[in-house]
Amino acid sequence: MEEKLVDIDELEGYPHIPFMAEVASFIAADTLEQVNRISAPVTPRVSFYSKYGKRALDILLSGGALLVTAPINLVLAVCTYFDVGRPIIFKQQRTGKDDKPFTIIKFRNMTNDTDANGELLPAKDRVTKFGELVRKTSLDELLNFWSVFKGDMSIIGPRPLSQGYDTRYSDRHKRRNAVRPGLECPFLTPTDHKRTWTEQFENDIYYVENLSFKLDIQMVLALVRMVFDRKSSATRGSAMRGSFMGYDTEGNSINSKHVPEKYVRLAMEKMDAKKLVGVS
Repeated sequence: MEEKLVDIDELEGYPHIPFMAEVASFIAADTLEQVNRISAPVTPRVSFYSKYGKRALDILLSGGALLVTAPINLVLAVCTYFDVGRPIIFKQQRTGKDDKPFTIIKFRNMTNDTDANGELLPAKDRVTKFGELVRKTSLDELLNFWSVFKGDMSIIGPRPLSQGYDTRYSDRHKRRNAVRPGLECPFLTPTDHKRTWTEQFENDIYYVENLSFKLDIQMVLALVRMVFDRKSSATRGSAMRGSFMGYDTEGNSINSKHVPEKYVRLAMEKMDAKKLVGVS
């Protein structure tokens, strides 16, 4: 009999982000050692292009992009102000190359609405209608060209993710941080289904191990196709995949929409025990 799966994004009565962290910690304690044991090591590709050529192209392309998109960013700034108010810029620490943190900036597209406990609602419940449009059209990525220009990011590379994921990665998938994070690391083969976190991380590792000028060109072309593919853009703008929570013992990713009930129950018991003794 298959174990019941729980959508913790819809769970009420517990502060969302701390609860997800507790669930993820139980998953990691149960499966991460096994996943590391069965995962293949990663050997990043090092070349003249990866060390020097890629950075030179990033400076050239991002500098031009900042100039071209300046009028669009001005319009977005005004629309964001009337949509969600001040501040119009969202800042967050993300994990970059060699696991070093950096600050990513975007125009805000979510409110600060909270639940009865004063905790922020899940992201999907705070995105505005204008924010959904901005996400679907990838306009929320334009300010990232500044991060590329200053050297925190690259045009092509694994997407920079929440620092909360750092303790959830397998040793293999931690190596996605062996290169600068990018605006996107597109799949070269299109598909109709929403990619799993494991599929995304494996695509990132493929990039790390095969980084080259040719691969960057192939991925830029794939990125252009993705931007103009309405179905792909709509899927990217949705929150159907949920947050990355960890792995099962076979190395398949677990997301917040489909968490085995045993981990949810353990997290509930721990947080309930904290409430009883008055620990926040």
